[in-house]
Amino acid sequence: MNPTTHAKSPAVTLPRPRLCVAIAIAMLSAACAVSPPAVEQSSPGNRPVTPAPTPPVSTNSVASPTVTTSPPRLVDSGIAPAASDDSEFANFGQWKAVSVFMDDMVARNGFTRAELEAVFNKTRLVNSAIQLMKPGPPGKPKNWAAYRARFVEPIRIKAGVKFWNTYADALARAEAQYGVPAEIIVGIIGVETVYGRNTGNFRVMDAITTLAFDYPNTPTREARMAFFRKELENTLLFARESNIDPFSLLGSYAGAIGWPQFMPSSIRQYGVDFDGDGKIDLRNSPIDAIGSVAHYLQIHGWKAGEPIVFPATLETDTSSENRWQAFIGQGLEAKFSLDELSAAGVVSKAAFDGYRQMKFGLVDLQNGTGPTEHWLGTDNFFAITKYNRSFFYAMSVVDLGREVRAARSQ
Repeated sequence: MNPTTHAKSPAVTLPRPRLCVAIAIAMLSAACAVSPPAVEQSSPGNRPVTPAPTPPVSTNSVASPTVTTSPPRLVDSGIAPAASDDSEFANFGQWKAVSVFMDDMVARNGFTRAELEAVFNKTRLVNSAIQLMKPGPPGKPKNWAAYRARFVEPIRIKAGVKFWNTYADALARAEAQYGVPAEIIVGIIGVETVYGRNTGNFRVMDAITTLAFDYPNTPTREARMAFFRKELENTLLFARESNIDPFSLLGSYAGAIGWPQFMPSSIRQYGVDFDGDGKIDLRNSPIDAIGSVAHYLQIHGWKAGEPIVFPATLETDTSSENRWQAFIGQGLEAKFSLDELSAAGVVSKAAFDGYRQMKFGLVDLQNGTGPTEHWLGTDNFFAITKYNRSFFYAMSVVDLGREVRAARSQ
């Protein structure tokens, strides 16, 4: 698309949400990135503990018996889904790195060695997960128009309207409680899974274990294996906390789960029981997914009522040596003033008309061999990039949500 055309487009900005939910409900949402799952309502194991009254001192010299309880154990349902066709037995239980991991889980998280060995003896290596993690061939230019066409298309728009109509009350409640507009929540769930249609068929234990210990040979291999080992730890903890068989969890080849495709650590940190049934279930509860997406964005910097992104153009002045280039690739953060950007040749009339006090980041959307689109992203735009670290992704979420809203109003 031509940047000049976009420069005349209105800013993508959304109305300030109505505060229509009782403050008492809003205060129940946990807003910190810690290991136990944040929940909207109290659930077993997460309610405040009220100290019991001190019993009277007994004159009986016979000591009361000590009551001991066994630590929770992983569930083996015996009916977990079958492994994927391209998986193979890898005898993970005999791998030295897996053995070290099991020792660490026993020491830090109270698992038994026997239960972990039983799990890893059933875990299979997924070859397709390894292949899909390999970088693509070099040299092919990025193409925003082609990427957008995959996600902002009639099937998703139609499904998005149906989803919004079905869950309008939950979306309105999430918007009121977390400040995230319904159309952004709708955009994310639509891009991620087409509203629950494509949540993945890989056993999460298989996929994450494979990537934790046999990640492809890339420059970031060690860092990525460390990431997936942490996700493997969270998978086992989540399964134990939820009293479910870890092999019952299905997801993407990278281990993302459910309607919003949360990684296991994100479920434990940001998932909420938005339907109030006492559990967080992003696989089977679209309402939990709605609340969890909104909560995630709020924690990652979403600012209620503020705009998201503005179209921009660049002044190509040979005498200034294209100073705007210094603002490209400056991270996923809005940190530049409009005065700084303007002095470098970045022009955005919509932003200048009412948002001079805000900070922005310069977003470049490459279009293959065609002209690159440029936008000014706010804190809200960059909150979406914390969900997926991609300008293309964040912009497709914004565009899909906007198209669904427009189609719904017709």
